[in-house]
Amino acid sequence: MPSISKKGHQMPESPIRKLAPYAEKAVKQGKKIYHLNIGQPDIKTPEIALKAISNHSLKILEYSSSNGSEQYRKKIANYYSKHKIDVNQDEIIVTTGGSEALLFAFGSILDTDDEVIIPEPFYANFNSFSTASGAKIVPVISKIEDNFALPPIEEFEKLITPKTKAILICNPGNPTGYLYSKEEINKLAKIVIKNDLFLIADEVYREFIYDGNEHYSILREPNLENNAIVIDSVSKRYSMCGARIGCIVSKNKEVIKTALKFAQARLSPPTLAQIACEAALDTPQSYFNDVKNEYVKRRNTLIEGLQKIDGIKVAKPKGAFYCIVELPIKNADNFAQWLLESFDVDGETIMVAPAAGFYSTPNVGLNQIRLAYVLNEESLKKSILILEKALKKYKD
Repeated sequence: MPSISKKGHQMPESPIRKLAPYAEKAVKQGKKIYHLNIGQPDIKTPEIALKAISNHSLKILEYSSSNGSEQYRKKIANYYSKHKIDVNQDEIIVTTGGSEALLFAFGSILDTDDEVIIPEPFYANFNSFSTASGAKIVPVISKIEDNFALPPIEEFEKLITPKTKAILICNPGNPTGYLYSKEEINKLAKIVIKNDLFLIADEVYREFIYDGNEHYSILREPNLENNAIVIDSVSKRYSMCGARIGCIVSKNKEVIKTALKFAQARLSPPTLAQIACEAALDTPQSYFNDVKNEYVKRRNTLIEGLQKIDGIKVAKPKGAFYCIVELPIKNADNFAQWLLESFDVDGETIMVAPAAGFYSTPNVGLNQIRLAYVLNEESLKKSILILEKALKKYKD
């Protein structure tokens, strides 16, 4: 029989989605599942975006430009200006989701066996994207005891080799909810300039910042024009995960010129989705204010409830809508599967994401899970109760 590629064998399973078959079976058995495993908001998509699709006047669903429609890119640039980020439409390439933007960035700056330093735990698909690109992740571990703050810069400098091409962060972070401060961005900027590296920032959760804090984009950092690459997406900002529209943004002309070749190879981003996303950019600020207030309430409900459970350790997020929870168990993969296969409270159970998949260091995070507080407060309260009862019954 023909053989599968080494790259195919090395491609990791998603820790977020790999338990789906067990969830499907549980539903067929009549169980209700509270999905804390995936960042799918239950917040309504802005009406203005949905109406743009239903009211369009297209006669032919044509290709768009490979870098996205110029009109849409101009509106994205205007959106950034409102966030004190100075870019123009020629410094933006529209992509099929933030995932494709990351793949374009990796393809543009990394050769086989090149290295990217990433604070971990990190978004699980960073593992997949590096495998697909033939690159190597070099992790620098941030700790739950420090609320997943940026590790000391000395730890980064120890890891830099001739193969190092970039440092990658998610700000605010998935899966930790950690928000990098301006001072931390300053430190990273100095190290990438000193070592002639790229600094890639996944900033898709920019709108969701709590407790009076402010998001500081790497594109606002002086003297970083040739080093900074931002990954963005509409998925969480407008609760439009299914639109699959993102973008790569950089003032480095060679990066954009190279990424455009990857964009041309896949022809164009989805035309209808761009129409919806262009309309979404006119969403009033009141929408984001309401959404942010809702997430703050959900975060507080979840964190305060978890802190009352014996043996649990949890980091308090400053942004996004995720948190990492350390449990008094040995193996979260087994626990997550057991929750779906063998446990319920009055016919209800929860689905969580084992956190080991958010690390690249072996045997780290085995007793941790990631929870997404994308459900309403009542559902979160029920989920906390189910988790507490499950931990009392579960045996490793």
